[in-house]
Order: sequence, then structure tokens, then C-alpha cells
Amino acid sequence: MKIIESAQKALSDEIEGLSLLKEFFNSDFEKAVDAIFNSKGKVVVTGVGKSGHIGRKISATLSSTGTPSYFIHPTEASHGDMGMIEEKDIILAISWSGETTELGNIVKYALENKIKLIGLSSNKESHLAKSSNIALNIPMVEEACPNGLAPTTSTTMQLVIGDAIAISLLNIRDFNKDNFRSLHPGGQLGAALAVVKDVMHSGESLPTIDIGSPMSEALIKISEKGFGCIGVISNNSLEGIITDGDLRRHMGPEILNNKVESIMTKRPQMVSSKLLVSDALKLINNLGIQGLFVTDDGKTPIGFVNFHDLIRVIKG
Repeated sequence: MKIIESAQKALSDEIEGLSLLKEFFNSDFEKAVDAIFNSKGKVVVTGVGKSGHIGRKISATLSSTGTPSYFIHPTEASHGDMGMIEEKDIILAISWSGETTELGNIVKYALENKIKLIGLSSNKESHLAKSSNIALNIPMVEEACPNGLAPTTSTTMQLVIGDAIAISLLNIRDFNKDNFRSLHPGGQLGAALAVVKDVMHSGESLPTIDIGSPMSEALIKISEKGFGCIGVISNNSLEGIITDGDLRRHMGPEILNNKVESIMTKRPQMVSSKLLVSDALKLINNLGIQGLFVTDDGKTPIGFVNFHDLIRVIKG
């Protein structure tokens, strides 16, 4: 069989398997999600072989979307790691056959200690299904593997079910971008979700000067702060801004004797501290400016961000 034809056949087989999951999402699935949501503990995911690999991914997805979880290998659990599991936890055990020998001890431990067990398998008559408080029964399908041996369609279905559980819980919890950002501060994902408050200069670094001050003082402060501009303040309100461009336009022998308000550009652009860094960078580029004052009440500056701060975050 040609390579492209083989790949398309594998894709078709797995899509066919996924289409069967429409009937899977029933009242039992709803009970499983509700049980996890109402639990006071963590979701302990376990499985062996390819189901174990899928279990690790499901656990990671749960944790990153607001549902605390960890993966435990059933063999390690039988050698002491069972002590990590608390009565308030919920165990999600994954086994395509439902008869995986290595899961025996962890299933027994759940029953003896009255720990809620959710079993995910394709055999509702299996030991795992019959031992579970909630049995999630995956439709039987043929693997995409032409020999019917390598877990392919089955593991794809397990993965989608895990994603469905995580996203269902995410929606119930109203888990938003701010929550997501707090759990993903690093990498490109963290950069995409970073907000202006995370990178702004504040306090003593804020480039501001009181209205009525002489330009001689303003020039010194512009140089000290190093942002190439300074905000003009009146009664804690940002009234204007003096930039390098303003200085060039008003440069002359009398400039040092002028007051800052005679040079400033009125009503400068301000942004919220909750604005995404990426949106702030777009605004700076569109306006052709070097920086933005940050405010949460529309008038009082609490921070300042410049072009270089934003670029540094975006590039990671």
C-alpha cells in the first residue's frame, strides 16, 4: 500500500472510532464529571502501557485546566506509592480490556478504603468495570493497525474522552484566561497570555513630573528614567506627555525657561493593566509611539510600558 493511502486509511479508521463516541457521552459520563467536580481531593490517573501514556497526558491536561491531578503507575503503587492516594481523591483507571493485571492492587485498595473509582474500559463485564463506582464503557472498535494489535484507534478515543472530561470541568469552573495564565507563566503560551501589569514599570521608575514644573527639571527626569518621555501630572491625573518628538518640535533657546504644560501633548494614550501584552504591542505599532502609560481608573497612571518591554516578553 502506498504511504499516502496508508495514512489516509489510518485517519479514516480513527475518525470512525471517534464518531462512535457520540453515544458514549451519556448520563454515566455526566456522573463522572460531577463526581470529580464535587471531590475535595485530586484526580489520580492510572494505567499501563499505551493506556498509561494516555493517562499521563489526561492528568497533565486536568491539572493545567484547573482540576488538580497526578499520574501514578500501578506497579509503583503496589510498591509503596499507594500511600500517595487519600480517601478524598478520585481514581481514574484506564484499561482497554478492563482486565489489566497490574491494576488489581490499586482497584482493591480503592474498594477497601472507599475511594471513589472511575473505570474507563471497553468491556462493561470486565473486572475494572464491575469494581468501579462509575464505569465508562468505550465502544469496541478495530484498531487502525492492519494487524489489529497496536493500540491506535483505542488510544485516540481514550485521549478524546480525557480531553472531554477536562474541558467539561473547565467550563463548570468558569476557568478563564486569567486562571489559565496563572498556571502557564512560561514559554510561548505564557507570553501569549501575559498582561501589561506583568511587565510595566511602576513606583519610583514611573516617568512623571508635576504640572507647572520647569522644562529644565523635565529634561533631567527624562534622562534619569531612560524612557525617552515623561508624563505630566495634575492632582494625580495624567494631563499630558512630553516625548522626544515634542522636544524636537519646541527646541530653541527659551525651552529651558518654559513650563512643561507649554510643551506637552495633551490627552496621551493610556491602557488598562489587564490588557494583553500582544494587544499593547499592536497599539504601540499602530500609533507609532514608543510607550504607554497604564491606568485602572482612566486618569491616574500606575505604570508605564515601552516597546522594548513588550517585545522582550513576546520573544520570550
